Amino acid sequence: MLQHLVRLRWDELSPPECRDLVNVSVELMSEVANACENWPLKSQSAALVAEIVRRQGPDLWQEIFTLLTSLSAQGPVQAELVLMTLRWLPEDITIHNDDLEGDRRRLLLRGLAQSLPEILPLLYNLLERHFGAAISEAGRQHVDLAKQHANVVIACLNAIVAYADWAPVPDLAKYGFLSGCSFLLSSPDFRLHACEIFKLVCSRKRPSDASTAEFDSAISNLFQILTNVSREFLFRSSSSSSDLDENDYDFAKCMCESMASSGSTNLQCISSDGGVMALYLQQMLGFFQHFKLGLHFEALLFWLSLMRDLLPKPKAATYPTGEGSSTGGVVSSSQVDSEKKKDFLVLLMMISLAVYWMYLSSGCPRKKMFLLVLLFRLGPWNSGVMNLKGREDLARTDQSC
Repeated sequence: MLQHLVRLRWDELSPPECRDLVNVSVELMSEVANACENWPLKSQSAALVAEIVRRQGPDLWQEIFTLLTSLSAQGPVQAELVLMTLRWLPEDITIHNDDLEGDRRRLLLRGLAQSLPEILPLLYNLLERHFGAAISEAGRQHVDLAKQHANVVIACLNAIVAYADWAPVPDLAKYGFLSGCSFLLSSPDFRLHACEIFKLVCSRKRPSDASTAEFDSAISNLFQILTNVSREFLFRSSSSSSDLDENDYDFAKCMCESMASSGSTNLQCISSDGGVMALYLQQMLGFFQHFKLGLHFEALLFWLSLMRDLLPKPKAATYPTGEGSSTGGVVSSSQVDSEKKKDFLVLLMMISLAVYWMYLSSGCPRKKMFLLVLLFRLGPWNSGVMNLKGREDLARTDQSC
């Protein structure tokens, strides 16, 4: 009933009535937390507060945020409810409620963006506090309390996911989320949730404003974090794969997706560091050579993307005067040597990958033919861009075998 009132008749309420409804809604969250752990009731009470923020906009946000901050300090169940509300704020505005008008949506997003210096520190503090509490209570054999704190950690990571694909990457690094999530990658209970955050951040495009240097620094650190973790997984996988279960492979797949996305989108962030670049390519080759088809496929997409970027593209000749010439332009010998080295590197890379593809398909003659055709279409002797439909082509080839 309260959600219906807020959603459909909010404009009929006076300012004092609006504030009364805000207080009632926050008190309801506290009562729900103290009374039971019924998921639908907790979910709907958190959604009610998010709906109020959506309807009222930035006007009541400071008052609501103060109440939420106070509530989150009362205990793990209360903190989980607050985190659910903070998670649904951006999701309601950017994803679920498509009925919002453009101006209204922009106003809410602007208000939410301006509130990031308040929201992000609260999220990090709750993450740090309850992760430490979960470890401490587990060590004392307080299973129920440890589970409650662990639920808060998961709720916090889910909330961060809602901000990771639009909040500025330098802000995510500044408030400690990248370093915090890198620490959680060593925890079996939380590593997949933390890696989901990395996957979103890795797909972010480089900004064109003054924050470019900070963005490059954050993404470069992310490259190193994921490369180090993947090296440990690949070593365990090659030495004794029997010790790994499906949870390990699910985490590895998410990690490989993150690395492939980052390499396809932001490889320029580490292009000047030869050591990091070499180690990154080595780990991606390790995923490409892995016996798990899911890991192999994700790495394959990266290598295809890299090859397309490295293929020489025809360029129009440029001249000092800026005008064309019927006699052709003069190309320096250093430029020619650079292009030859680039073509040679591409050729070596494609031959190496093709050899390994042939090795993988040793039992399937038709797949060998498919891979030879693929190599020919990628080669520097063909400047066209290959059109590979990924899963469909691979599945069709497997069926033909």
